[in-house]
This record gives sequence, structure tokens and C-alpha cells, in this order.
Amino acid sequence: MSAIGSGSFGTVFKVKHRLDDKIYAVKRVLFGDFSEEKKQKILKEVQSLAKLDSEYVVKYYHSWLESNHLFIQMEFCSQSLKSILKDKPIVFERQPEDQINDVFEYFISCEIFKELLECVQYLHSSDPPVIHRDLKPENILINVNIKYNRCVKLCDFGLATDHNIDGHTDSRYTHSVCGTFGYMAPEVLTGKRYNHKSDIFSLHAIGEHLFSFDFQA
Repeated sequence: MSAIGSGSFGTVFKVKHRLDDKIYAVKRVLFGDFSEEKKQKILKEVQSLAKLDSEYVVKYYHSWLESNHLFIQMEFCSQSLKSILKDKPIVFERQPEDQINDVFEYFISCEIFKELLECVQYLHSSDPPVIHRDLKPENILINVNIKYNRCVKLCDFGLATDHNIDGHTDSRYTHSVCGTFGYMAPEVLTGKRYNHKSDIFSLHAIGEHLFSFDFQA
């Protein structure tokens, strides 16, 4: 077992099952010492993963309580978009601040972004629709799936909330400031009412990094 990252309220480990030798990701959360509000957020992530059974999100297998911890067993993905963004300039021999000038790199970036858009469309088209509210490179996993001919999946649904696609979210988080600075829509950052379009703003910020563009320039 080895730690591979951390997300909302927990640490994620890469583990091998003793019986079938398959590799999984297990999120461990110190459950007992959290406030009731934090416990509800964690349980919400488990519920979100369980109902979003699709090639567009990381697959949920099982969850259990043990020794004052909550464990969430999920599909293991070898990379995240964060690691891809870090390695891309090195692979294509350019400086991180330089714009893309390689056709192959541009094609790869387009494919990743297209699949990311499909993932978010799946969330927003679910019944009920779901706002992720924390889209960022760390929460976008890369794992080749030959069956579905795609590689991008979403994870970390600790801040996700159901909403009405025609209006604003009716959850108690309607005016809450949540997410990661740099990827948060202005209406979320300022505590105003927001809807699924807050995820679209996050996609804009991710696109800037993926294509090495500054759309504000």
C-alpha cells in the first residue's frame, strides 16, 4: 500500500487485493473526529460515486467503516491531468510558458479536452443533474479504456451537489464558497447564487493550462 495523493478530507492509497491481485485506489478518511457537517460531505461523496456508474467517472466498488476511519474503494487510474500538464512541455521539448507549436501535442490536448467536456456533460445531464464544484487537474484522471475508446474520468465528488439545470442549486451550499482558487467561478468566489455554469468556468481555466493559452491577454 502506498499513498498516491489527497482529496477532499482524505488520503488516497494504491493497494493490491490479496485474493485477485487487482490494483485499486482506496480513500481513507479519519471519520470519527470530524464535525457533523464534514461527515455529511464525506457521505455525500460516497453516495455520488455510487449513483454515477459510468465510464465518465471513476468507478466506485465498496465502502466501509473501520477503526474510526471511512474507507472508499475505487478504480485505480495511473495518472491525473495534473501530472500530464507537468510532463507535456518536457515531452514536446518546450518551455512551460510557451504556447503549443507541435501538431501532435495539440491533437492530444484536443482529445483530452473533448473527453473532459463529455464527462461534465454527463454530470449535468444526470437525473438529478450534478454540479461537480471542484473541477481542477488533480480531479481529472487519465486511464486508457479500450472498451469505451476513451481515457478521461472525473473523481473527488466531496463538493458535488444536485441542482435544477433550469435554475440555481437548491442545496444548502447555494451561497457557499467552495472549490479551488483559480478554478472557481466569480459567482462562487463571491458567495452569490450559482448553477451548473460554475463548472463551465472551471473548464475554461483548465483549458488555459491544457492549451498553454492566456485567454485574458
